[in-house]
Amino acid sequence: LFAFYRYSSYLVWKELGGFNEKSVVPLGLYAGQLALNWAWTPVFFGAHKMGRGLVTLLLTTGAATATTASWYNINKTAAYLMVPYLAWLAMASALNYSTWKDNGNKK
Repeated sequence: LFAFYRYSSYLVWKELGGFNEKSVVPLGLYAGQLALNWAWTPVFFGAHKMGRGLVTLLLTTGAATATTASWYNINKTAAYLMVPYLAWLAMASALNYSTWKDNGNKK
């Protein structure tokens, strides 16, 4: 999954001619979802904040969806390569939710 979305970002970067005014939004959205993705592990596992982990995953999913939508008109292959990642985020969100609900009141 990570190889897919990394390659996707390269396709968009290449299509837009690198880092410039045209690439600020599409690559900025990518950077934002990447930062949110990285934040989930220390929130969920490190701090044991399952509810906040779910919020982080939902924000990641929203940012990844916005990234995919912004990439669609730039490079359709890049956008399609994001679909498995979006599916994984949906599954991870469902798993995070059920874990939170099943264990939320335990210390």
